Amino acid sequence: MTPVLSIVRSERFRTLASLLAGMALVIAMIAATIWYSGIGRQAAVDVRRAVEVRGLQTEVLSQLKDAETGQRGYLLTGEEAYLQPLDSALANLSTMMTALESDLRAEPAETQAMARLKEVAAQRLSLVTQTVSLRKDNRLKEAMAIVTSDRGKQLMDEARQVVAGMTARQDTLIALRIQKSDDAWRTLQMMIVASAIALVALAGVAIFTTNSSMRRMASAQHEAEDALLQRDSAEAQLRQSQRIQAVGQLTGGIAHDFNNMLAIVIGSLNLAKRRLGDPVKANQYLDNAMEGARRGAELTSRLLAFSRQQPLDPRPTDVNRLVAGMSELLRRTLGENVRVETVQGGGVWPTFIDAPQLESALVNLCVNARDAMPGGGKLTIETSNAHLDDAYAATHIDVKAGQYVLVAVTDTGTGMSREVMERAFDPFYTTKGPGKGTGLGLSQVYGFVKQSGGHIKLYSEIGQGTTVKVYLPRHFGEAATLETRNESATGPQRGSAETIILVVEDDDRVRLAAVESLRELGYTVVHANGATRALEIIDQTPRIDLLFTDVVMPETNGRQLADKARAKRPDLKVLFTTGYTQNAVVHNGILDPGVSMLQKPFSIEALAAKVHAALNGQQA
Repeated sequence: MTPVLSIVRSERFRTLASLLAGMALVIAMIAATIWYSGIGRQAAVDVRRAVEVRGLQTEVLSQLKDAETGQRGYLLTGEEAYLQPLDSALANLSTMMTALESDLRAEPAETQAMARLKEVAAQRLSLVTQTVSLRKDNRLKEAMAIVTSDRGKQLMDEARQVVAGMTARQDTLIALRIQKSDDAWRTLQMMIVASAIALVALAGVAIFTTNSSMRRMASAQHEAEDALLQRDSAEAQLRQSQRIQAVGQLTGGIAHDFNNMLAIVIGSLNLAKRRLGDPVKANQYLDNAMEGARRGAELTSRLLAFSRQQPLDPRPTDVNRLVAGMSELLRRTLGENVRVETVQGGGVWPTFIDAPQLESALVNLCVNARDAMPGGGKLTIETSNAHLDDAYAATHIDVKAGQYVLVAVTDTGTGMSREVMERAFDPFYTTKGPGKGTGLGLSQVYGFVKQSGGHIKLYSEIGQGTTVKVYLPRHFGEAATLETRNESATGPQRGSAETIILVVEDDDRVRLAAVESLRELGYTVVHANGATRALEIIDQTPRIDLLFTDVVMPETNGRQLADKARAKRPDLKVLFTTGYTQNAVVHNGILDPGVSMLQKPFSIEALAAKVHAALNGQQA
């Protein structure tokens, strides 16, 4: 037997034994994973059922409010089209009550509360129908006497109290079931991680033994050939390791930051629930939860910017005017230790860009510059015209030769090494200490510039400072007038009850939140769970001022609904909302012309501003 055949047989036996042992371990772990997955799925089903019951309790109260809305509209106008919400409530409440009673039959503590809720709801609907009947008989004064007697308000207050008690108890049940689900899923995650480690180890054993066999055989045949194979294998492993490291850094950064933000939200909400008797403390914790949620939305926005998926609304922009208008903002942001100087070039061309996003990118660059000057220093923002020729474009990927508007941000800070510069635009890469930055600032700027058809270049020397040059494509035309931002300190813009808004959203909880927010702002609101119902409401309602619709919906999307609605009401104003950018109103990352859109998730202040702008034919 030749030495080569002996090596081959020996290596095959070792490889087979290692693979069999590893496969047995992996099969055992997969079986355990499947078992815990079943427990986790059942716990998740129990949580979903409890959440659905809670949503049904809230929807019962919403239906009572809709009945009041229809009553008020009919009493004020006498137009029967306003009775649609009342008719809908009368048709739906009985079914909802029956479903809720069925869902709660296994919970004896809820039986008394459910009976009282049915009684209060029946009395409230009886008053509503009585006033409507009087109005139909032209006995408006008697109907209004019932309305002003406060009996209806007392019944609604009692209904709210009953529902609040039921939802509080349901929240406790949900929390217990979530804990059970979390325990199961944590165990499942550990089993998945263990299975993944076992798979990696198994693959590592297979790769190691295979490579070892190849090296032994190659060495027996030709030493020079073996050396070449080892070098190629090492290079391939290095490239694979770098790719894995980059993916791990991205996912790890996302998980770390989202876990921090979820910890703020969950912890603050739990504390707020414990402090409901102390409104001041409860509001503080709710504010903390809102801040955590806002930071989560901001992180999502930055990830969309890095991945070049954020919806942009570009317009012809005068960069000199934009930079000049940021002076006050930069002074507040950077502090007194940083001296800001702007050098504006003469005759700088307009550029076609999303101006608010460009402002955000410049603020990111300036904040990074400030952090690189811990003892203070000088920051210079320069603008000029620039030309990138064919030779430059040939040596830089994704760069098109042509005319650009250059915005350069230069600091006198610590500078960067070559290694840091090579990774500066990587997501979640940062040289700052823990808690002092997410590492998404420069990657967000990079994604925004690339999505806008521009180019970004970094120059730096240790101890000398850093310059970031942003090249934005030239626009051949006049620049638009920059709108002055009006940030009111008195709260969101309130509406009028005379303004009627139709909300269309297929997710019940999201729709309820939007409806309640708009009612809180003072608007009269009707709502539908899809395009079919929305078009029926448009046909039945004499006047609707604004259609506020989700874009991504089953069967008929928001854009198609808007087209059909405007065919019936050509003067209808439309405001879209979505949490996903590649859809019917955004193409190639840019909003379609004339489209007003509110990105999910949104605050009540952002909702108020967008609705006010849409009603007045403006772009907010």
